[in-house]
Amino acid sequence: MGAYILRRLALIIPTLIGIMLVNFIIVQAAPGGPIEQFVAQMEGHGGGALTRAGGGGGSEVSGGDGASESRGTRGIRPELLEELEHLYGFDQPAPERFMKMLGDYATFNFGDSFYRDRSVIDLILDKMPVSISLGLWSTLIIYLISIPLGIKKAVTNGSRFDVWSSSAIVVGYAIPGFLFAFLLIVLFAGGSYFDLFPLRGLTSPDWNEMSWLQKVGDYFWHLALPVTANVIGGFATLTLLTKNSFLDEIGKQYVVTARAKGLEERQVLYGHVFRNAMLIVIASLPGVLVSLFFTSSLLIEVIFSLDGLGLLGFEAALNRDYPVLFGTLYIYTLIGLVLKLVSDITYVLVDPRIDFESREG
Repeated sequence: MGAYILRRLALIIPTLIGIMLVNFIIVQAAPGGPIEQFVAQMEGHGGGALTRAGGGGGSEVSGGDGASESRGTRGIRPELLEELEHLYGFDQPAPERFMKMLGDYATFNFGDSFYRDRSVIDLILDKMPVSISLGLWSTLIIYLISIPLGIKKAVTNGSRFDVWSSSAIVVGYAIPGFLFAFLLIVLFAGGSYFDLFPLRGLTSPDWNEMSWLQKVGDYFWHLALPVTANVIGGFATLTLLTKNSFLDEIGKQYVVTARAKGLEERQVLYGHVFRNAMLIVIASLPGVLVSLFFTSSLLIEVIFSLDGLGLLGFEAALNRDYPVLFGTLYIYTLIGLVLKLVSDITYVLVDPRIDFESREG
């Protein structure tokens, strides 16, 4: 197992490089960039004076991100554009910038944001508690609902409870999380009906003046709607996965033998079936975490104005804030790869019969 872990850890490096390279190439080819954003902002606030100052010239400038702009049409002095290119590091060839980025990221040096006047690592550490709160509580609730419900559905397979609960699960799964979030806002956050829950942030403005108990209540009060919107789509898949896994194990010979020995149904279910059936559920944990942290959290954070990693990455993509964009992508990818390795290790801890090394051989 130790050799397998070392190989998987070594495989993380080329995987990270490959993902970063693909996204780097896509960003270079995308129109618009930090320089174009800056130029557009300057023209919006004082474009007339700048145009008169640098009205000549028809040469092309590459912002280092795949977009070429006419200096004549932009009306910006060539000297200023060159200074901007040097400031953003776009005066270097793309391969050199990519290699430098990899070297810096190896030591978690993500540089500074183009627009926020802060280092990227500080921004990530500042926003991470929000995403962790949303992701962990959502995951906990999803597993607390899905596993007992899936077991109940497996035991009562074909019953009225199984049919009606399956119908509710399908409906919940069919509703996108962001659409359910809008529905919650309309119903419970002052949209059209009730104004019971806050719409922004994780804490109230008077947070520092509250007692410890009031802070706990205020924290969960703000989390109620975002977590509910996150959970509604996640528990459906896990519930059906748990049910099917238990049904598959219940039909095996060792369960028939255990029942023939006179064991109670609860002993058979939780003493024999549970351990084997939970393997596939455990294997799905990294996927659930990655989905909640890096996919669902993006839309939920934007909708509920939660200042977390999802909203940070979304704004970085809109503003072409490349250090933040690539820094968050690097963190997301690294966490996802590590979680996948943790899942494999957990497999072995739950069932020592599994041997990844022999399978690789």
